[in-house]
Amino acid sequence: MSIILDAFALVALIVIVLAFLVYNNLIRLRNNVTRAWSNVDVLLEKRHDLISNLIVVVKEYEQYEKTLLLQLTRLRDSWNAVKDNGDISSKIKTSSSISGSMKTLFADVENYPDLKANTTFAELQKALVEVENEIADSRQFYNDSIKLYNTNIEVVPYSLFANALHYTPMPYFGVLESDKGNVAL
Repeated sequence: MSIILDAFALVALIVIVLAFLVYNNLIRLRNNVTRAWSNVDVLLEKRHDLISNLIVVVKEYEQYEKTLLLQLTRLRDSWNAVKDNGDISSKIKTSSSISGSMKTLFADVENYPDLKANTTFAELQKALVEVENEIADSRQFYNDSIKLYNTNIEVVPYSLFANALHYTPMPYFGVLESDKGNVAL
């Protein structure tokens, strides 16, 4: 009888230890995703600020570059519409759309030699390109974190705890289908 109780106690101890390990790993994965998204979000805000600064510079040339000003204003306003709502999916979709629009915007700048020659504009454009590259790197880290998180909440024994804790799959940060083509020159 004592052997059976000892065996039962050992099995219970193993199950409890396993439960703690699984639970703690799920917490780590979720926190890693949160950290990865925070890194992306900071860069998206930085891009938004640079776009706002570009608007100020382009306004100086407003009588010539109204189309460009409208494009920049549209980009800024689209981010303003989603930045405070906390919905990662809408931020991802809007950011992907902005990234695609930025490519077209920079191609359009070629039509405005006075603006292109402005040193402030050139510096802001360079900073935006750098931020876009940083966003791409952070997006990669975010997507890697999401892959680990989503995979773990779907496999046993993690899925048992994930379901109990209401963990749901999180969205990847991708590119919109409409933005996958070449930039129109």
